[in-house]
Amino acid sequence: MKKLIKIKMLSIWILFTSFQIIGLNAQINKGVLKINVPVTSEISSKEIHHYKLKLEKNQFAFFRLKQQNADVIITTYDTNNNKIADFDSPNGAFGDELFTINSTKKGDYLIEIKTLEENSQKGKYELNFQKTSPKAITPNEKVDELLTRYDNINAPGVAVAVVKDGTIVYKKGFGSSNLEYNIPITPTSIFSIASVSKQFTAFSILLLEKEGKLSLDDDVRKYIPELTDFGYKITIRNLANHTSGIRDQGDLICLSGTRLDDVITNEQVFKLITNQKELNFIPGSQYEYCNSGFVLLAKIVERVSGKKFSDFTAERIFKPLKMNNSFFLDDYEKIIKNRVYSYSPIGDTFKKSILNYSIVGSTGLSTTIEDLSLWALNFEKPIVGDTIIFNKMKKQGVLNNGEKISYALGQEIKKYKGLNVIFHGGGDAGYRSYLLRIPEEKFSVVIMSNSEAFNPLDIVYKIVDYYLENKLTETTPENKSDKITISNTTLQSYIGDYEVLPGLIFSITQNADKLYLQTSDDNQKKPLQAISESEFMIGNNKISFYKTNGQQIDLLKFKVADFIYNGKKILIKPFDKTKVQLSQYTGRYYSEELNTEYTFIIKDNILTATHIRNSDITLKPFQPDTFIGSEWYFHKIEFIKNEESIITECKISGAKATIRFKKME
Repeated sequence: MKKLIKIKMLSIWILFTSFQIIGLNAQINKGVLKINVPVTSEISSKEIHHYKLKLEKNQFAFFRLKQQNADVIITTYDTNNNKIADFDSPNGAFGDELFTINSTKKGDYLIEIKTLEENSQKGKYELNFQKTSPKAITPNEKVDELLTRYDNINAPGVAVAVVKDGTIVYKKGFGSSNLEYNIPITPTSIFSIASVSKQFTAFSILLLEKEGKLSLDDDVRKYIPELTDFGYKITIRNLANHTSGIRDQGDLICLSGTRLDDVITNEQVFKLITNQKELNFIPGSQYEYCNSGFVLLAKIVERVSGKKFSDFTAERIFKPLKMNNSFFLDDYEKIIKNRVYSYSPIGDTFKKSILNYSIVGSTGLSTTIEDLSLWALNFEKPIVGDTIIFNKMKKQGVLNNGEKISYALGQEIKKYKGLNVIFHGGGDAGYRSYLLRIPEEKFSVVIMSNSEAFNPLDIVYKIVDYYLENKLTETTPENKSDKITISNTTLQSYIGDYEVLPGLIFSITQNADKLYLQTSDDNQKKPLQAISESEFMIGNNKISFYKTNGQQIDLLKFKVADFIYNGKKILIKPFDKTKVQLSQYTGRYYSEELNTEYTFIIKDNILTATHIRNSDITLKPFQPDTFIGSEWYFHKIEFIKNEESIITECKISGAKATIRFKKME
């Protein structure tokens, strides 16, 4: 359920991966750092701390800064005082900031520390220069350097494998698989790989198609007659490349009153999906990542093959490939030897991130970096499947209007520095995973982590660079360093409000020659850094502006990791929120599709949605008869009135589902 995790964290990414421009603050020289001699200091938003260290030529230096109520950004400088890099992870004012320096010549290097936000309270940090060693030369040594930050038995970590020219050339684990018993992560540790599972589901469908038992262009209702007849044909291909229009299971699960760490079964999810009476859009007209489609695909595999999905994949895929530690987990109570547990950072420590899914198809595959490497190798020297199936898997989907999308069948396709890349990532609970393949170079990278804060994109393309340096022919726009000059007229054309998800508004404003972003979930404005006339960076994320109808800018695309969210420009009408009569919206509202109800009450002068299982959800007036909710799955609520101006129902929108609730009283 990678997409669900990304949407839930969308505003958090914006908040923590960008930083304010800090004015004329006091620069304080804090002295020279010595290896393994921690330094503790207080810092305020009015200060900038400088530390020096002496390095020999071609040295690798590793540092750990522990934040204690001080959200800081770290900048490193070389011997000529030229900036090397910025470091800031999205962990707020507590926890570790890990950073490195690779020296190019002997001399004094500078570390600069400053707070992320203006006018923040005083906080503390502890800075430790932990390690120095000769700079890496070989690709394997460079990966070791890159992963040094995770070499900590008291924290969750990562397992990485690299496959090149038919051989696993690198495989190592770092960190702890179980923080209660300090069990280290190894190449045989078993992770849940979340949405990376989807390519195995698509592959299973293609195995059955090769046998003539189904077709990608078959109507899904041929195999799942329980699915509502929406008046449009939904094909198996629509499910497999996320163009079906079916509502996503994540929104349905949470809106119905189930927590994501509850026990959730395929049967439960299947019933929710087949009870829906409306689509998000006409099948084939849009691309919208949808986990529900892959649950239905797994059900089709079961009904066509006559076997449980877990048994089918074991017999047809895992056993032939000798993936002996791989299985689809359809029983959450199963005992799994070498299982890795997942965690979320909380302050300067961690908490368990519980995964009790028995969902298969969209997620559910447990495996190791060794086993997933065997899967990657199968695309080079097939043991199961063939070239015809592999080519179908990488054929990108096409919308009804002829537009090609990036998603194929359980895999995504893109270019990286001139190379054709096939990839997919995953995230459930605190598990994070990534599988990248570059077929022309017979090269793959497998990544698995058990930390919710881990972002595979922080390392995966660096690894590509290490091994395929001589094959790279292009740079990405994000790497451009030349200053971009943009006319005032062009900047003004971007100003406005864009709805990226229901109720999530990006407000673009201008001050002098800069654009700023403020979201409806955050009161602070963040500066945008131009990388072209129409593209801007905010932290590690990219915003691009487009004209889709006429001469006016009317679309914003927001890229977070591998996902792109479209924001249409909207007109927010002047609206006196203080004069809203909240009492007219109170009462019970029931959804037949979810078999659940919410009661709207006034609590502390705030309209609040209550549910028998979910926590209370506060609602802020946004526009006439429209409110913004405090949960991602309950983010926009529109109350519908009849001709007599009496409220008859409301529409509750999450990230990828809008459900009607009828007013009962």
